[in-house]
Amino acid sequence: MSNNFQEKVTFIMDLANLLRGAYKRNEYQKVILPFTVLKRFDSVLEYSKQDVIDKYNTYKDSMGNLEYVLNTAAVDKDGKPLGFYNYSKYDFKSLIADPDHIEENLMHYLDSFSSNVQDIFDNFYIKNHINRLSKAKLLFLLMKKFSESKVDLHPDKVSNHEMGTIFEELIRKFSEQSNEEAGEHFTPRDVVKLMTNLIFIENGVHLQKKNLIKKIYDPACGTGGMLTSCKNFINELNDSVEVVLYGQEVNEEIYAICKSDMLIKGEKFAKIEGPSSTLSNDLLPDDQFDFMISNPPYGRKWEQDREVVKEEATRGFNGRFGAGLPRINDGQLLFLEHMISKMKENEKSRIAVITNGSPLFTGDAGSGESDIRKWIIENDYLESIIGLPDQLFYNTGIRTYIWVLTNEKPTERVGKIQLVDASTKYVKMRKSLGNKRHQLSAEDIDDILSLYNNFRDNDKIKIFDNEDFGYTKVTVERPLQLNYEVNKERLENLYGFNAFNKLAESKSKDPVVKLKEEKEGKQLQNEIISALQKIDVPYDNWDEFEDRVKTALKRFNLSPSFIKNIIIALSEHDANAIYVTDNKGNKKPDGKLRDTEKIPLKEDIDEYFQREVLPYYSDAWMDRKKDKIGYEINFTQYFYQYQPSRPLEEIETDIKKVTAEIQELIKEDLDEA
Repeated sequence: MSNNFQEKVTFIMDLANLLRGAYKRNEYQKVILPFTVLKRFDSVLEYSKQDVIDKYNTYKDSMGNLEYVLNTAAVDKDGKPLGFYNYSKYDFKSLIADPDHIEENLMHYLDSFSSNVQDIFDNFYIKNHINRLSKAKLLFLLMKKFSESKVDLHPDKVSNHEMGTIFEELIRKFSEQSNEEAGEHFTPRDVVKLMTNLIFIENGVHLQKKNLIKKIYDPACGTGGMLTSCKNFINELNDSVEVVLYGQEVNEEIYAICKSDMLIKGEKFAKIEGPSSTLSNDLLPDDQFDFMISNPPYGRKWEQDREVVKEEATRGFNGRFGAGLPRINDGQLLFLEHMISKMKENEKSRIAVITNGSPLFTGDAGSGESDIRKWIIENDYLESIIGLPDQLFYNTGIRTYIWVLTNEKPTERVGKIQLVDASTKYVKMRKSLGNKRHQLSAEDIDDILSLYNNFRDNDKIKIFDNEDFGYTKVTVERPLQLNYEVNKERLENLYGFNAFNKLAESKSKDPVVKLKEEKEGKQLQNEIISALQKIDVPYDNWDEFEDRVKTALKRFNLSPSFIKNIIIALSEHDANAIYVTDNKGNKKPDGKLRDTEKIPLKEDIDEYFQREVLPYYSDAWMDRKKDKIGYEINFTQYFYQYQPSRPLEEIETDIKKVTAEIQELIKEDLDEA
């Protein structure tokens, strides 16, 4: 950024000092950013302003919709349509020339913009801030400051690209000041640069053709930085490519920032939709894209989207969420499903998306998370996962991962997944910004890209077959073996049995009747216990003990399920007892001993069972009707390197040394005293 750019950024940032007292520090951007946008629009419209006003006055009474006419009249000095207009007689100069009516006139000026710009300012809530500034006697002062030559944003002085750079810098600086929110809407530039390179790394040759049209999409676009980075990357390779940007954002103010940033940069064909949740209200339902890039929110509940998302999931793959639904407290995998649904059907699409560690492994076989991973991997969409250093983001210090996905892998990558450990590729920042203490240098980014391109196993790269991440979760049963005895301790277990407790309960609302029924119920409980106490010898056979219990309790006319629960209450596991069998003579499983084994897909399940289970539990068996296929990517375990503990002698020496130092310090303190 040149000194001229930096001067303008610094001056605009300094204008925030006017707001002290009337606004909190984390609110400054709510005023400065929309007023910067307003100033730029005012400057850009200057060239054709009179033509627009003339057209408006000519047709306002004879035409219902003036959008087309006024948009045609609003052009730059080269005659190219701007994509927005304002038919008010006011501009910044005339507004500050009448300080007594500046609030009223400014409101009229805002109402005279085209609908796309009004949408921006409505989502900035600029009218609320104008009213607030006016009450604080700051509106005229702020408008006057924005009219000074240091904030001259006229297109003759500042090009669209230059203005975009200035606006991006303002967004970044305000985001860094509001660390607690920045990570949700503003991805650090170093991370964006890496993701951009990864998404295009295999497309350099394909992007060299003339007259290409490429569509790029971010479903959680924030301030639009990722979209802009992608376009810049493509145009540096080939400036003849027509790049069309698409995005959706849920937050009103951030949506306004993104949309205004696009207009400021001259992106009049960009489609930035919102403010609305992409998960429950896809505003680009029929679009498919060449490239997609995103940093969706980490670990955020999708509860507000639940009803619509669940309904769409019932439509299977006729909707976006046919692979499954993750648990309600984290919607990251929903964004992945959504983006994959936007891939082109007969052309190559690529995706780069950043997540925390949860989507890699959370969820057992059969869960929504595992089923989504299963669908992604079995369809060969996942190309690579790059594990990044920690402390890269403003609002969180956790490790993050870039997923690279495509529907058309290079030949050598078909059926393969590459894991890249880039956790050590960073430099420490001289000054931390919130939780961001590390950054990716240009050299680090080049190193990571080299690792990605080096499709061979080493200590930083692991290449796997897709099936390596899959497993069959097999249920292992062990037989039910019980001994049975009526004693004081086991009789207490009866009170953990609901039906037994209900014997002493009454549903009557009449207190007299209620007391009577409860008393009779307790009496019945005591009689059952007394009858059971006549069974005075232990048993190791269910059938024999069941016969004794039925005989002892015959006069109570209890149900078979009641009898069964009494037997269970009076039993304990006994590995030497006789097996409990069903009426066909099959061993019954003991639910308390039930276990599961995760058997890799590449392993023969019967061989695994013979080798890993039967040597320890010779009477175990597998219930294959309960088999479930799961997928998980335990990223860190593949790069784990054992670090031996320090020798005890070395630790003991250090302890003695520290102890001696402490004693010396204590002695010095006592001598001084």
